[in-house]
Amino acid sequence: MDTGANSGKSVLVRRAAVPLLSLTVGVVLADSAIVTLALPEILRHLGGSVAQVAWVLIAFNLVLALVVVPAAWACTRWNPAPLCAAGIAVFAGASAACALAGTMEVLIAARCAQALGGAFALVGCLELLVSATDEKRGVARWTMAGVLGTAVGPVAGGLLTEAISWQSIFIVQVPIAVLAVPAALAIRGNPVRAVAKQRPAIAPNLALVLLSAALTAALFLLVLLLVEGWGRSPATAALTVSVVPVAAFVATPLARRVRAGPRSESAAGCLLIAGGLVGLAIPPSAHLAWTIAPQALIGLGLGLTVDSLTFAALRDRVPRAIHGGWTIGARHAGVVLGLALLTPVFTADLVDAQGPAQEAITGLVLDAPLPVRDKIALANGLSDQLASERGRVPDLHPAFAALQVAPEQRPAAQALERNLDEQLERAATRAFRDSFLIGAALALAALVPLIPFGLLRGRVKT
Repeated sequence: MDTGANSGKSVLVRRAAVPLLSLTVGVVLADSAIVTLALPEILRHLGGSVAQVAWVLIAFNLVLALVVVPAAWACTRWNPAPLCAAGIAVFAGASAACALAGTMEVLIAARCAQALGGAFALVGCLELLVSATDEKRGVARWTMAGVLGTAVGPVAGGLLTEAISWQSIFIVQVPIAVLAVPAALAIRGNPVRAVAKQRPAIAPNLALVLLSAALTAALFLLVLLLVEGWGRSPATAALTVSVVPVAAFVATPLARRVRAGPRSESAAGCLLIAGGLVGLAIPPSAHLAWTIAPQALIGLGLGLTVDSLTFAALRDRVPRAIHGGWTIGARHAGVVLGLALLTPVFTADLVDAQGPAQEAITGLVLDAPLPVRDKIALANGLSDQLASERGRVPDLHPAFAALQVAPEQRPAAQALERNLDEQLERAATRAFRDSFLIGAALALAALVPLIPFGLLRGRVKT
C-alpha cells in the first residue's frame, strides 16, 4: 500500500518536473533580456551612465557564453541531475542578491553568479527533459522554452518594474527556481555513455551568433528608445514590445503549415528580422503604432530562426549536452557582440544629437509668445536640465514645472513644452537609427552561413 502511494507521488513529481524544468529554461534565458525595460529605473536608482548600466546585460550574457560549454562537459561526465539542481540553486540565490543590490558593482557581480548557475541549469535541463520524455519532445520543449523566454523577458520585466519595482523582476524568479530544484532531482539523470564526440555544427551556430547580435537591437535598443527616447512608461513599453513574443509564438504553427524546411525557414526569418529593424530605424514619427508592424516581422523571424537553427545544431550530434551548450553559448556570445557593437554607436549618436537639439530648443523658446522674463528663466532651467542629463535624453518637464507664469500664458507654455518634447523625440529617433540599421545588417549577414556552399561547388563542377 505504502509502495503504491510512494509510486503515485513519484509519478506526480515527475509529471510536474517537466513543466517546471521547461519553465526554468525560459526563466534563465529570459534573464538575458528581462532587465532591459528596468534599466532606466536601475540607472536612476543606482546611478551611472547608459554605457555602465549596459554591463548589467553584458555581464550575464558574457559569463553564460563562457561557462555553458564547460558546464555541458561536466553534465556528460557525471549525473546531470545534481549538477542541474545545484545550478538552479545558485541561480536562485544570485537572483535574491540582485534584488538586494545597493550598488551597480554588486548588481553586476550578482548577475555573473546568476549566469554561472544558469549555465548548469540550462544544459542539465536539456538532459533531464530528454530523460523524462524522449529525444524529440525533450529537445523541442527545451528549444521552445528558450525562444519564448527570450521574447517574453523584456515584457515581463517592464510590467513588473512599473507595477512594483525593478527589484521584483529578480524576486519572482526565486520561488520558481526553488521549486525546480527538487524537480531536477526527481528525474533520474545518468552520465552520457562514452561516445565519439562530434564537432559542433558551425553554420547554424554562427548564424545564431549573428542573429542574436541583431536581435539585441530589437530587444535592448527598442525599449530604451521607447522609455528613454520617447518618454513612455515601462508598462506602456512592455505592452508595446509584447508584439514580439506573440508573433514568435505564432511563427511555429505557420511554419508547420508552409513546410518550407529548416534552411528556408531560417533564411526567411533572417530577412524578416532585417526588414523589421529597418522599419524601426525609419519611423515617420514617435507614435507607438509605427513600431507594431516592424516588431511583428522581428517576432516572426525570431520564431522561425532560433527554433530551426537550434534543431539543426543539435540534430544527430552527441553528446547532446555539449552541443546544446554550444548553441546557448553562440546565442549569448551574439548578445555580447551586439551590445559591444551597438552601445557605443547609439550613445555617441545620442551625444551628437544633443547639439542640434539644443539649438532647436533655443529657437523654439525664443519664438514662443512668452514674456522675455519667462523666456530667460525657462532657458536657464532648460540649460541646467540638459547639462545634468548629458548622455541621456533629458526630461524637460521639471524646468516647466518650476516656471511661474501668469494664467493667461499657461497655454503658450504648455504648447512650447509639447513642441520641445516632439523635438527631443525626433532627435532620439535619429540617434537610434544607425544602431537599428547595423542590427539589420547583422541579420542579413546571418544568411551567409546558411548558404549551401558545398552544393554550389558541386553545381560549378557539373
